[in-house]
Amino acid sequence: MSKGRMLKSVRVVFSFIFLISVSMIFAGCNGDAGKSEGSGEQLFRFNLATEPETLDPALMTGSPEFTAAMQLFEGLVVNDPNTLEPIPAVAKKWDISDDGLVYTFYLRDDAKWSNGDPVTANDFYYSWKRVLEPETVSEYVYQLFYVRNAKKYYERKITDFNEVGLEVIDDYTFRVTLENPTAFWLDLVAFHTLLPVNRKAVEEHGVKWTRPENIICNGPFMLTEWVPKAHITMVKNPNYYDSGAVKLDKIIAYTIEDNITSLQMLEAGESDWMNTIPITHIDKMKNKPEAHITPMMTTYYYRFNVKKKPLDDKRVRMALNLAVDKQTIVDYVTKAGQTPATTFVPPGIPGYNPPPGPEYNPEKARQLLAEAGYGPDGKKFPELQIIYNTSEGHKKIAETIQQMWMDELGIRVQLHNVEWKVYLKNLQALDYDIARAAWIADYTDPNTFLDMWVTDGGNNQTGWSSAKYDGLIESAASELDPVKRMEIMKEAEDLLINDEMPIMPIYFYVNTNLVKTYVKGMSFNLRDLHPLKYVWLEK
Repeated sequence: MSKGRMLKSVRVVFSFIFLISVSMIFAGCNGDAGKSEGSGEQLFRFNLATEPETLDPALMTGSPEFTAAMQLFEGLVVNDPNTLEPIPAVAKKWDISDDGLVYTFYLRDDAKWSNGDPVTANDFYYSWKRVLEPETVSEYVYQLFYVRNAKKYYERKITDFNEVGLEVIDDYTFRVTLENPTAFWLDLVAFHTLLPVNRKAVEEHGVKWTRPENIICNGPFMLTEWVPKAHITMVKNPNYYDSGAVKLDKIIAYTIEDNITSLQMLEAGESDWMNTIPITHIDKMKNKPEAHITPMMTTYYYRFNVKKKPLDDKRVRMALNLAVDKQTIVDYVTKAGQTPATTFVPPGIPGYNPPPGPEYNPEKARQLLAEAGYGPDGKKFPELQIIYNTSEGHKKIAETIQQMWMDELGIRVQLHNVEWKVYLKNLQALDYDIARAAWIADYTDPNTFLDMWVTDGGNNQTGWSSAKYDGLIESAASELDPVKRMEIMKEAEDLLINDEMPIMPIYFYVNTNLVKTYVKGMSFNLRDLHPLKYVWLEK
């Protein structure tokens, strides 16, 4: 899942005015451990860090959106917040056939939508079919291609949906048949694209179905307010089957992109959690009791638009990568324990050993640039632009890389920060030269990092295509021997990073959460997933 951590540099005067505005907007949200004045209400406040692009699970692509969605919707299974193992949710149990192809989910009969209607197998059938309809334009549609004939239906090679491996046995039994045994399928079922949506709300309100007055949820919380450029409010869902275990009464998710302001709010007691420590405050904050810096299965990288010259030449892409000293970036810019990335798949996935990737080598970078016809000094090289979503951290990294490319290759690049929604649109339209990005594992398997680069993949967004690469990913999907499967994945990644380089891995993340000490039940896991169902405030 793409990671959006939006921060921005502001002038002192603007910051002062903005803080006054924030205080006016959020009047009444005092710092008394999340309690409304004069009551014992469990009020939890945090910064989502950007305005969500959408709250439609089929359409969302970013981490901020999924953070909101996991409070509002619940799938057949969810990830355990500590181990990330798939655990029962709307499905109380399931059976898996001996050949690993057929999953039969048995749904709870007490799961309800926020309007009181029961959640049934038909809701999952409708929701997954909706994702597979081309007119929905879901960038994550490929996550359903593991289902038998799902890809053929999406590509209109078949038109009868009854041929797709989804079947409603009865109201509370849902059967899924896969193309091939898929080791990570249960983990994937918890992913946001496979969350259920309410058919009545979608068909009655169309694109407006996610507005507070229209939305129908099935998760532990429900949406009651969305003030653009300010905050989102969620309250406990009384119809949630496990509402007795939900301790929070209300959640306010601020959408403030300036994480310096976010930090000031946290320190002033106006917020309880933020999931990014500003780079400028790492040294000050990382040893505080509120800081939780933990490993994360996420890669920070740059995309190259291979449809644009000179980035259509892989020698140029490789030269740009070789001229970046990633150790310097993690030592002197990010400074929170990140590690340099020479591969795209992070280390630590059981059974997978990534291939050795290209190391910092500016001399070879200059040689490649000369071979590509631009000379070793960069004088013939056209000026390019790096775009990044608004963030002080992204800006500092881009400035560092900009200087490295100037020092080592003599080339110039411009830096351009844009709002989150504009940034996403630019990626989708291939309207950029170089773009920062980050990828959080959707499940614990190298496939979640590698299948996104197949030709025309919804999250490819580089214009890159390789028939050989596509074939390797397809072969890995059908390989039953786990050792052979990992070797195929390794070959695919080797092609990606050592031969073609449509992306430039920069570093592997760590989680940098700041949480007030009175917040209890918060978990810190490799994918930075935070279901607030388990959180409460110690009075």
